[in-house]
Amino acid sequence: MRLSTRTVLDLAGVDPAAWDGLDHGPSPFTGHGFLRALERSGSVGEGTGWEPCYVLVERVEGDADDEARAAGAARLLGAVACYRKTHSYGEYIFDFGWARASRQAGVPYYPKLVIAAPVTPATGRRLLVAPGLGVADRTAVIEALLEGVRAVADELSCHSVHWLFCGAQEHGVLAEAGYCPRASFQFHWHNRTGPAVETAGYADFDEFLAGLSSRKRKQIRKERRRALEAIDGPVELRPASEWTRDDVLRLEAFYRRTCLMHGNEGYLTQEFFELMPSMMSQQALFARVEQGGRLVAGALFFQTEHALYGRYWGCAREIPFLHFEVAYYAGIEHCIRHGLPLFEAGAQGEHKLLRGFLPAKTYSNHWLRHPGLRHGVERYLRAEAMELGGYMEQLARFSPYRKDDEGKPLPLPQGRACEVGEAGERAAAEGEDGLEG
Repeated sequence: MRLSTRTVLDLAGVDPAAWDGLDHGPSPFTGHGFLRALERSGSVGEGTGWEPCYVLVERVEGDADDEARAAGAARLLGAVACYRKTHSYGEYIFDFGWARASRQAGVPYYPKLVIAAPVTPATGRRLLVAPGLGVADRTAVIEALLEGVRAVADELSCHSVHWLFCGAQEHGVLAEAGYCPRASFQFHWHNRTGPAVETAGYADFDEFLAGLSSRKRKQIRKERRRALEAIDGPVELRPASEWTRDDVLRLEAFYRRTCLMHGNEGYLTQEFFELMPSMMSQQALFARVEQGGRLVAGALFFQTEHALYGRYWGCAREIPFLHFEVAYYAGIEHCIRHGLPLFEAGAQGEHKLLRGFLPAKTYSNHWLRHPGLRHGVERYLRAEAMELGGYMEQLARFSPYRKDDEGKPLPLPQGRACEVGEAGERAAAEGEDGLEG
């Protein structure tokens, strides 16, 4: 197998079917539709601090040249979405302290190369490889991708490389390749509890509540009742294919209002939301809230067959407990109804714990060009890892799920539990309030 590596600065010339034919795991955020919408809308690119560069690894036949590859004589076997960055905003794996230490030492920190889904703290594949390859061929493609990324970092004079929110398996591969491992955590909801049996998940929201302690059940029922009494019926998750022009404008307005409340203008342009119906017609969902026949709040969700991702809550007026209903409970109910094993509701937010979301590790890997700075970061990460383990143990003690006399989670009533299967387990393993939550 003859491999050829090249880079492109946008996805306009990359066949969407070939790109989406790579293994993206459960996440939609490295799909052609999402990344191309960011490009076309100006949410990434010149002037944003997120300048894309895509590493492509192709199998070429014979002596195919660039013109032959463009004519379809090559098969895409691997890809990495990279971004040259001149700041650290919109990443959610924070390295501001590293940048400050670098500046104080007189060592340049920017530009840097980031491999991530822009402004989206969701775990997913970063090394995109064609499915069905043998072990030797897959290894060769991954090695070519890693070499391509390092070459891009050299060509663009980047002082560091950061792989953000990669999967657990990739985390190990990158560590072996010389990238410092780092772990953080989010709160994820899983459509299961207790010992696995034949059922595929919770039967309904009440069965989910039955697995919680009495106090937490009462609290959630009260919050839902108060929120739903104030609006026109249950929250509707409408696919982008059914959005009206008003839906697009109001969703963008809710997003913009929340951004301004947090002191920034937001990363996504209005055109990004306008492109969702054509570029992610079934994956993008608008959680719509009406009051008196008018749209007053909402959130953007993204869905694949393996997971649901909550994003960009916003409202026109404050309604008690409505944020919890839209950003959390409606999403949980949607997962139960559609048999989705995993719900990621965004970064941060210890209050998610009390509403059924449990702490789950997230991963990143880092390489810094300056040896002294790299040594300091390695020491910092070792200390941070010890603190993280202790904090996650503390959080686990506050789990809202019922426990037996020995402190172990109880099974669901009548022995019901979720058999998430291989796809769900992979999604879980691959596995902010305000803007994200």
